[in-house]
Amino acid sequence: MTALWRVGSGTRAQLAVGPVDAGPQQLLAPELSLGDVLAGDPPLREAIAATYGEAVPAGARVLAPIDAQEVWAAGVTYLRSRDARMEESDTPDFYSLVYAADRPELFFKSTAERVRGPGEAIGVRADSSWDVPEPELAVVADASGRVVAYTIGNDVSSRSIEGENPLYLPQAKTYTGSCALGPCLVPVDAAGTLEDLRISVLIERGDQTRYADSVTAAQLKRTPQELIDWLFRALEFPRGVVLLTGTALVPDSDTTLEPGDQVTIRIDGLGELANPVERVGHAGGGG
Repeated sequence: MTALWRVGSGTRAQLAVGPVDAGPQQLLAPELSLGDVLAGDPPLREAIAATYGEAVPAGARVLAPIDAQEVWAAGVTYLRSRDARMEESDTPDFYSLVYAADRPELFFKSTAERVRGPGEAIGVRADSSWDVPEPELAVVADASGRVVAYTIGNDVSSRSIEGENPLYLPQAKTYTGSCALGPCLVPVDAAGTLEDLRISVLIERGDQTRYADSVTAAQLKRTPQELIDWLFRALEFPRGVVLLTGTALVPDSDTTLEPGDQVTIRIDGLGELANPVERVGHAGGGG
């Protein structure tokens, strides 16, 4: 299965193509950006099928597959996510209502320059006591609002801050190192059905497994295109957009990320996204 990659060599970033299981093999035209592709010039399928250029240089880094796109996220899209949000919150009815409502929960997650790619450190806040990865199917929509590709997303979150008050959601969700994407973009028509997309997560601390679980994306209450349609109702994305579709893989309260942990997310057919964990920010105090 040929996928679209973004690679870096020195200070230069460039699109490339190659199989999901073998990595980027050949570079595309240096002037071509992902924003161009998602604007339809050329469309994703044509870009991947284009006459290939030179080989990807040895030692080139795999970068997050994003350049000018915002990252948004959906919440409470799995029954397990609804239950977990209700358990952590002092106001559980909010989450039950969202799960059952016609309008989904959508929130801004990250700018492109803040997204971490494969191998880069994700962050946990110094002023948070309970932090978890949220492994998610990430969908990529073009400028017209059509879902054209999938990738893997990690919506790293502070559950302690989120549970304290629903109005603290931006602080729980958006901070340094709170979003990772990768490794590549797989066209929707090559990725199979949602039933085929099994999402797995592994948290390791040294040589110990702290948490491991998996779920199929078919358990999503809303389709990816439905979520994108809501996002595009009153917003325009001329260079495309990435949307994290929510998670059902929610560690219990005994599991929290610590600096030095390793988080590995796999989705069948989309590859693997692995990131170490670091602490970011400071705990505050004073006034």
